[in-house]
Amino acid sequence: MYAFIREKFSMEVISVVLMTALLLYGQAFPVFDEVGVNQLNAQSILSGFSNPSLIAVLALLVMGQGMIHTDSLRFLTNLLVIEDNKFAWISVILILIFVMVLSAFMNNTPLVIIAIPVIQPLLHSMKVPDSRIMMPLSFVAILGGMTTLVGSSTNLLVSSTMEELGQAPFSFFDMTIPGSIMAAVGFVYVLLVLPKALPERGASIKEELVGEKTEFVAELDIAEDSKLIGECAEDGNFPSLNDMNVKLIQRGGQLVLPPFSDHVIESGDILIVAATRHVLARLLSTHPGYLLSDEEAEVFHGADTNNSGDDEESEDRSILENAQTRVIAKVMITPASRMVDTTIDHTGLDKRFGVIVLGIRRRARVVRRRLGRIRLEAGDVLLVVGKNSRINNLRQTSDFIVLSGSKRELPVLRKAPMALFIFLAVIGSAALGLISIPAAAFSGAAAMVGTGCLNLRQATRAIDRKIFLLVGSMLALGSALQVTGGAEFIAGLIMTVPHGNSPLFIAALLFLIVALTTNVLTNNACAILFTPIALNIANEIGEVDGLDYSLSYILALTVVFGANCSFASPIGYQTNLLVMGPGQYKFRDFVKAGTPLVLVIWITYIFIAKYYFGLS
Repeated sequence: MYAFIREKFSMEVISVVLMTALLLYGQAFPVFDEVGVNQLNAQSILSGFSNPSLIAVLALLVMGQGMIHTDSLRFLTNLLVIEDNKFAWISVILILIFVMVLSAFMNNTPLVIIAIPVIQPLLHSMKVPDSRIMMPLSFVAILGGMTTLVGSSTNLLVSSTMEELGQAPFSFFDMTIPGSIMAAVGFVYVLLVLPKALPERGASIKEELVGEKTEFVAELDIAEDSKLIGECAEDGNFPSLNDMNVKLIQRGGQLVLPPFSDHVIESGDILIVAATRHVLARLLSTHPGYLLSDEEAEVFHGADTNNSGDDEESEDRSILENAQTRVIAKVMITPASRMVDTTIDHTGLDKRFGVIVLGIRRRARVVRRRLGRIRLEAGDVLLVVGKNSRINNLRQTSDFIVLSGSKRELPVLRKAPMALFIFLAVIGSAALGLISIPAAAFSGAAAMVGTGCLNLRQATRAIDRKIFLLVGSMLALGSALQVTGGAEFIAGLIMTVPHGNSPLFIAALLFLIVALTTNVLTNNACAILFTPIALNIANEIGEVDGLDYSLSYILALTVVFGANCSFASPIGYQTNLLVMGPGQYKFRDFVKAGTPLVLVIWITYIFIAKYYFGLS
């Protein structure tokens, strides 16, 4: 947990190290059952990677990518958009309701990816900053995911862990009634209170004209003929770059960090700076050589013209038209993008798409390294420059979400009806209990590939290796806690608190612990770790008379709802990371706006536990 919170190492590295430690621990300290089999052998530790619920989660990701690739929900979102700008706010509310309802039946991430470019033009027409709605968009997707078994991967993993521990798994609609009550209460908060608690950041109409305060990391290469050579820092700043924040200077193999007292810029220096889009745009127009290499400059200045001979007037006109059609846009890297884990240099955006990367913004962190060497992550926002037509072309690939720069409606692709039919067939068959959820999800993913809604390579990219490694390692850790008595020990500690003999108090306490932990860990890891603990608590308390449901069932649902309360941190849920770029949020924005929602859901759950489940 400490390693995940620190984020010093990637989630994949921590997961692999954890698996290695568990495998070695099982060999050094075996735990034998009554027939002499080591319950911590390699087969047991690695069995999490073949868990049916994990396979179902990955298959649902593939299905979600198929929905994105075919743009099969576009016609539904277009129906919710009212053309009259005076009623744009009604469209925004309808889209939020649409996302919350549909997130009960499909993965939340593709829903948010589809909704972002639909909502943004509506916000701009209302002159409302993006920051007022982007976080609510993520939160309604999370709230909707509480209401059915397939609404969130968390729900499936808790159900699977229960089954492995000898309990009956959840059915499709087991959590619908209590989940819907909490979702409805949360939606009122999200709609009426949350926008007022959020800062005014984002691309409103006014900001589009005068520039934004959001800073991107960019690099300035000091060539031999640069006018910056010989300039000396004054009070830590360089006079010609006073509207930029110089983060470091790379000189040869050395790094020069601030403060830059009496430092002089030399030929060959590389300056890593943070600047707004407005500042970078002005620098590009006046001194393009600072930002562009010779090869990039050729792309930038290249003219798509068929002028012949010496027609200077025609040539001047074509150059002017090319200059006017160039735009600076912000594009976000999607979770299933081919660009993830690829350095900016290796993406070849200039050759493949005709756009040039000027800067990058990653959550609220400043990246202190050369721009070309930065490995891209899902949710990164790139500041790119290119012709209007080139920016529009980026909208035709699922690798990016174009956040600003140009607008154009996407056509409904011919495979959209097929993708929608597959989705409805999978959800319908699983909801009716005709086949199991893992079988339905895997069949749906195979059908997406088989019918050409997406190819095998695109399906493979949709399988998030972070989820695969994290869930597999957490399942192994949860199993080890159960086998060694660790889960029972933690349950005993929780039972020692005052009023520990009250099922209602214990349920409320467990919900709060899980809800707080899910915001510093991840929802999936939290669900897997706390399910064995919850079941051990139920065993400690024993059966409670007068309940319509078993206490183990109620406490397992408590873990589901608590683990879904990923509102107070951007790292708790993937959709939170996706909206950080468009909303220009900082970590503290989620803490400030999301913590009250966690408390609201917690109080609502206490009433549900008392009056719906009958705990006392």
